[in-house]
Amino acid sequence: MAVSMQVDIVSAEGEIFSGKAEMLFAQAADGEVGIMPHHTQFLSSLKPGTVRVVSGDEEDHFYISGGIIEIQPHVVTVLADSAVRAADLDEAEATAAKQRAEEAMTNAKSETDIARAQVELAEAVAQIQAISKLRDRLHKTGLA
Repeated sequence: MAVSMQVDIVSAEGEIFSGKAEMLFAQAADGEVGIMPHHTQFLSSLKPGTVRVVSGDEEDHFYISGGIIEIQPHVVTVLADSAVRAADLDEAEATAAKQRAEEAMTNAKSETDIARAQVELAEAVAQIQAISKLRDRLHKTGLA
């Protein structure tokens, strides 16, 4: 049996995932991190993006809008601002949100409006990327 670690992904809405995993990938503040069991302790903010949880041949994808990751040698906790399984994302809604954010940036009248639009754009792009990664994974495994 492969060495595993406990992974918990939670948001204000509640727990979205709790289980054993062999690897986890997330978009930390300074770039993507890959976590395996016995990783050194680590704490970082997370950018909007995909969290991938790998256990054997199974790979689960989650979209998070940002948050914090805490890594202990046998436990990884993702405290997300909001989180959703990538399979539950709506591509049409994410694309529409991206277009709205781009329009908001064009029409922004203050630095605050620009900053807000940039955050909304980053979240929409991250959702689209999560959907794309999941679709690519399904095509590779022949499930799509």
